[in-house]
Amino acid sequence: MAAMHPMETRPPVLVFDLDGTLSDPAEGIGKSFDFALARHGHPPLRPDQRSFVIGPPLDVSFRALTGIDEAAHIAELVAAYRERYKAVGYAENVVYPGIPEALAGLRAAGRRLGVCSSKRVDFCEMILALFGLRQHFEFVSGGDVGIPKAQQLGELLAQGAIDGRATMIGDRAVDVVAAQAHGLASVGVLWGHGSQDELVSAGAQRLLAAPADLMGLA
Repeated sequence: MAAMHPMETRPPVLVFDLDGTLSDPAEGIGKSFDFALARHGHPPLRPDQRSFVIGPPLDVSFRALTGIDEAAHIAELVAAYRERYKAVGYAENVVYPGIPEALAGLRAAGRRLGVCSSKRVDFCEMILALFGLRQHFEFVSGGDVGIPKAQQLGELLAQGAIDGRATMIGDRAVDVVAAQAHGLASVGVLWGHGSQDELVSAGAQRLLAAPADLMGLA
């Protein structure tokens, strides 16, 4: 019988998205988008665009919002967004009720947890520390312009932080698609900014209605 890989003797990792999964970033993200758009002469977000910009990488959202593909202009918009977000926007997050208890419960049940977010890693760390959640996670993977979430998961696999038994948990199609790119299980959450139709269409293998349902993954 073949020897078991050391990684496989440990529990598989539950990998959480941050925005729309652990906390609701709508106020801080919305105001930071409006700040950047106004600075560069673009109209503010419409109400129907405020959930759209939560989840995708910033450059993708700014291209879609402005219809402009010029790299220098997109970089200026991203920089302005981050200027406000770093100063005040990150602290305008609100942790979803039940998330701290669910994370503590999963850890008590012996589950290993990590974070994989399109948000830059320093912002992720600031938010998790602000809400006293950082201690629950073995690692925090943050993204940046031009780095898709599937690439982040690929790097976590290459580093040995996760293996093929990991589950990606998030509120948007991008989370599900990134998991599928590596043959990982995916769980969609319905308390965030992605609709049930979006998650089902993307191929989420399981849907959870409330943070307390996360304990069903223990």
